[in-house]
Amino acid sequence: MTGGGDAPGLNGIIEAAAKTIIGAGFELIGVHDGIEDIEGVHAHAGTFLGTSNKSRIDGREDEFRRKFRELGLGGLVVAGGDGTFSALSKLGSDTIPVIGVPKTIDNDLQGTEITFGYDTACSVVSESVDRLRATADAHSRVMVVETMGRTAGWIALGGGLASYAEVILLPERPYDPEALRSFLLEKKKKQRGLMVVVSEAAHAKDDKATIAFRVEKSYQAERFGGIGQKVARWIEEATEWEARHVVLGHLQRSSPPTTTDRFLTQSMGVHVGKMVASGKWGYATVYRAGRIKHVPLNEVIGPPRVIEAQHPWVRRAQALGIFV
Repeated sequence: MTGGGDAPGLNGIIEAAAKTIIGAGFELIGVHDGIEDIEGVHAHAGTFLGTSNKSRIDGREDEFRRKFRELGLGGLVVAGGDGTFSALSKLGSDTIPVIGVPKTIDNDLQGTEITFGYDTACSVVSESVDRLRATADAHSRVMVVETMGRTAGWIALGGGLASYAEVILLPERPYDPEALRSFLLEKKKKQRGLMVVVSEAAHAKDDKATIAFRVEKSYQAERFGGIGQKVARWIEEATEWEARHVVLGHLQRSSPPTTTDRFLTQSMGVHVGKMVASGKWGYATVYRAGRIKHVPLNEVIGPPRVIEAQHPWVRRAQALGIFV
């Protein structure tokens, strides 16, 4: 089953794990709608099984256990995020054996160095910045690109670095408006257009993240948004440099997985199949130090993994003269 927001590569996990599990002689049931035809689904965005980031197990634990028993299942392979694993952990591993596959485009899960879907999301950001730079230069404008990421700025940092954006604003690093103004004014003397990549929960010092709306009953009810427009309007007022904003939104989720994400999900899916065959329940498959391995499931449950102040990517951006 899959839970939480969709991510490029989910179908790759399904196809690779299913082929390996079926090849090991097991019967496999997909929740929801069945997975009889898995050939080629790895190349598609979304999730073949469907997902929800609004459903909750709280108060329905007994129902979940009863349905699990009625299906006659021996275990559950779950691709999900912290909310999914936290909820399933309450059911008891002795009642419902689980193998987890950490999943989020935000790349902010504990226990793994990278999550599938992240590379695809960064590619969408970098390609968008590359395209928008042409219109920024043509019209002597600042183009502000707002990315997803919630309270972690990994997508903005990765996509902004890959596209050499001049400014990258992150939730972990509240920016100084006066320092940013001075930076932009210096750039304005030398170039016509400029690119800003801003993570959706980024904010200035002495300010807080902008919440666009709330989704009640969701694991993460607050939906961030609006910082792109806010920064664009501020730039015009502070620098008299015309600015426009673009919100990439779900385009970061809905693109077909990159080759990197395909290799990652293929490797993870096969590893999951081998874990099923050897009875490695209660573990999650993760990426660490260039290898796919499995760790206790509780190691991928916890608060978001955010960008450290002196992370190598931050230092690289600074070396390139990027405002971050």
